[in-house]
Amino acid sequence: MQVRNISLLNFKNHPERQFELSRQINCFVGDNGAGKTNVLDALHYLSVGKSFLGTSDTQNITRGSEYFTIQALIEEEEREHLLNVHQAQDGKKHIRKNGKLYTRISEHIGFLPSVMISPYDSNLISDSGESRRRFMDGMISQVDSQYLHDLIQYQKILKQRNALLKYFQRNRTFQLESLEIYDEPWARLAANIFQVRRDFIQTITPIVQYYYSVLSLGKEEIAMEYHSHLHDTDPMHLLRNNLEKDRMLSYTGQGIHKDDLWFGLDGYPLKKSGSQGQQKSFLIALKLAQTEHLTKHAGKKPILLLDDIFDKLDESRVTQLIQLVNAQDFGQMFITDTHKERTENIVKRINEESKVFEI
Repeated sequence: MQVRNISLLNFKNHPERQFELSRQINCFVGDNGAGKTNVLDALHYLSVGKSFLGTSDTQNITRGSEYFTIQALIEEEEREHLLNVHQAQDGKKHIRKNGKLYTRISEHIGFLPSVMISPYDSNLISDSGESRRRFMDGMISQVDSQYLHDLIQYQKILKQRNALLKYFQRNRTFQLESLEIYDEPWARLAANIFQVRRDFIQTITPIVQYYYSVLSLGKEEIAMEYHSHLHDTDPMHLLRNNLEKDRMLSYTGQGIHKDDLWFGLDGYPLKKSGSQGQQKSFLIALKLAQTEHLTKHAGKKPILLLDDIFDKLDESRVTQLIQLVNAQDFGQMFITDTHKERTENIVKRINEESKVFEI
């Protein structure tokens, strides 16, 4: 997959901007706050239909405007596609490919796969399990439409079950038969999601370990573990064993919606024992593994979005990263940096076919 050009209209701090892009490496350089990351976020919108920063769609409209539009020409093998994302101030969002409107955003996911490496990724290490679940679900959903469908259905049923539990508590009543309507589909979907997540983590962990070993010159060892209530019991037993607790809490307290990932460094939690450079190296290794996984299972090379990639890495890790990227064909890359000379020197060591845009 190649993004040949992109145009932004009323998107964040870019009232109007166009870029003719390199097939290999594209660098956006400028001061902090100039809007470099916003260009990467626009590419992320084209990929998955939303901001990687977690902001609401209407917040990304240039102040004083009624809408934003992101449009790009995408080259897939020998075919070209025109991709358009339009967001109105009234909340309506439309994604079109070659003029045809997607009825559901889930239909679009996977067409233009992407991997984002950003300073905000540190939340994966420091935040709650919700961030890590969201990341895991995003990685799997780009290559497994059935998983995405099951996940959406699971969340819908979970919401309905929780609403009924709240109704029972509020009205001081309880009807087991009414609650059991949700239990069977909840358990079936939970089992499917658990199996896919477990298989995915088992597959991707050694790839992450390989990339981290390269970046750290083999001096450190990292680990990933998938934590889930379903490791110890099946979903239906989990519901039955926690029924009284769920009634007291008025929500479903256990299940795959509480799953988490544990990251370790030399046997200790990465969150506590890893330096900023070690944590960033881990996140880069994780995202490069995601890139390899997407390429293998989607049959497409994802675009690689590297935001402020060289910050907090010492010279040896930067060198290893450059050599790694140079040795592996990761496809089209987009890089932001505040230092133009540093970026130009680095990308020339990776590939001569590059473009540098000053923002």
